[in-house]
Amino acid sequence: MRILIAAVGRLREGPERELVDRYLRRVPWRVREVEIEPPATRDPLLRRRREGELLLAKTAGMLRIGLDPRGRTLDSEGFARLLDRHAAEAIALLVGGADGLSEEVRESCAGLVSFGPMVWPHELFRVMLAEQLYRAHCILTGHPYHRG
Repeated sequence: MRILIAAVGRLREGPERELVDRYLRRVPWRVREVEIEPPATRDPLLRRRREGELLLAKTAGMLRIGLDPRGRTLDSEGFARLLDRHAAEAIALLVGGADGLSEEVRESCAGLVSFGPMVWPHELFRVMLAEQLYRAHCILTGHPYHRG
């Protein structure tokens, strides 16, 4: 499986970066991260549009899955099945900035997935995403880490 995590914002060194790296090292799939610097503008609509353009450019030709609070809430098994259904394709998991994903990005996605209605700090969300990728691998291989 080939997965690209395309995220607006930079995950700096520290405990969150260490956790993301720890989970991603456990995943045998090819998982890469691309971080997009948020444009320097105070206008949220303009910022979201520019972030969207960069996300679309970095993920051209890939199957896009937007991670968005307005998306479908899946349990861990459902997320694993979603990834497994597209295992033969290059998958891009898109993480928006503080203002979310642009409409253009949302419309370009094959699906939208929500990690629930709560708002999470960008750093913690990235940790949760990395953990869910590891958990998805464990579910698909029958590893005992997941005891759902």
